[in-house]
Amino acid sequence: MAWLRKLVGVVIVLGGAGAVAGWALSAPVRLDAAALAQLSPGDAARGKRIFNAGGCTSCHARPGAKGDARLELAGGLELKTPFGTFVPPNISQDPKDGIGAWGEDDFANAMLKGVSPSGENFYPAFPYASYARMKPADIADLYAFMKTLPAVAGKAPGHKLGFPFNIRRGIGLWKRLYLSPEPVIALPDGAPDKVLAGRYLVEGPGHCGECHSPRDVAGGVKKAEWLAGAVAAEGSGVVPNITP
Repeated sequence: MAWLRKLVGVVIVLGGAGAVAGWALSAPVRLDAAALAQLSPGDAARGKRIFNAGGCTSCHARPGAKGDARLELAGGLELKTPFGTFVPPNISQDPKDGIGAWGEDDFANAMLKGVSPSGENFYPAFPYASYARMKPADIADLYAFMKTLPAVAGKAPGHKLGFPFNIRRGIGLWKRLYLSPEPVIALPDGAPDKVLAGRYLVEGPGHCGECHSPRDVAGGVKKAEWLAGAVAAEGSGVVPNITP
């Protein structure tokens, strides 16, 4: 039975090596110093336009809020998906329950890398896979506008996720497959500025592909079917095809 003991030993060693490799590959990755150096004090007026283009209130306003109350970004909306129910958090300026204590670098890491100030991976229900294409100047402007919004006390409820989706660390592997700052649609050299600007708006802050594109079994957007329509995330209804 010596061969069996050797086989078990090999399996244990390989399993351990795989676990170590997986742990290393799934580590949250923050912006490097060069990227952070591109941030500068933002312009709140420009940031308001980005805020509206991104539809931030659609997920982060209190459910049922109307008018100016939609700027009270307390979160709480339930987003039901095949992976579980995600609840957008409080992103108001409350320093305890929201993001009021975040610095500009914390905000940029969340938007561009999907990493929290405490160093955890955010779930991609927060569409940072699109925001990763945004310019640092626009991130700074959005941060400046967010600082003008009211603080709202109270944490939103937590996500409702079963195993293995409740293991945030695993999102690091998902990011290696789906997180990229590169454009989805390649345009020819010399494309008009307004076309380039439109691509940026659609693929970045507007994150249109997050709802209007189908997803694969891991929840990643199928870029070959970009904007071709999809089954709604909650499993019923259809998000329309908005390709030409």
